[in-house]
Amino acid sequence: MTERSTGVKTAWAEGVTYFAVALLIVAGIFQILQGLDAIFSNQFFVATQSHLFSFNVTTWGWIHLIIGILAFAVGVGVFYGASWARGAGMGIAVVQAITQFMFLPYYPVWSIVIIALDVAVIWALATYRSDKFM
Repeated sequence: MTERSTGVKTAWAEGVTYFAVALLIVAGIFQILQGLDAIFSNQFFVATQSHLFSFNVTTWGWIHLIIGILAFAVGVGVFYGASWARGAGMGIAVVQAITQFMFLPYYPVWSIVIIALDVAVIWALATYRSDKFM
């Protein structure tokens, strides 16, 4: 492999990692906002043809808030090149995706968007192979 192609691969990998950091931080902020929304407006109403269902989602709110704070912190850690942060970033993205999957009945479109962001974070953090980020 030539030196030029190696440089291009490194630049690509670094760009993908910056992308992962941005997505992890943004997904963390979204999780925080989703958690706060579920905590403060803890009732969801679903109307069907013959019934009205009410769901209390305060517990889900706390779960999303905690995961969002962790995702934000890990994203900052990845940005600053903390050795633990890359693996933790992939782990928190997996946890976020699982909790969003469980939250699908409440906010289906929003949950799918966050799951897609989490998959992109996992891919981006898994593809970067440098020992030193910054």
